[in-house]
Amino acid sequence: MNEASSRATDTTAIRPSTTERKIPPMCQHQTPCPTADSADRESARLVAHHPEQGWSLLCNGVLLFEDTGELLPDGRVIAPHRPLGTAQVMTAA
Repeated sequence: MNEASSRATDTTAIRPSTTERKIPPMCQHQTPCPTADSADRESARLVAHHPEQGWSLLCNGVLLFEDTGELLPDGRVIAPHRPLGTAQVMTAA
């Protein structure tokens, strides 16, 4: 066996490839913004704002839509939660 053919079969230098990448957290400022799982997630800083398209991206990875719906980084959907109009609010007698 010559040197060229032995190099062709040597697999010790080949590293396994992976399709997964580590995604760094978007919120890198101090004090960190609330996580996407916390109740006050909407108070995170804006990363991108596109009112002409009706959405904003927060630094915790939440997509916030103008109808107040949300798309969380893990794919969960939060239904729109607009406050009720004054005609729909019940008052105590």
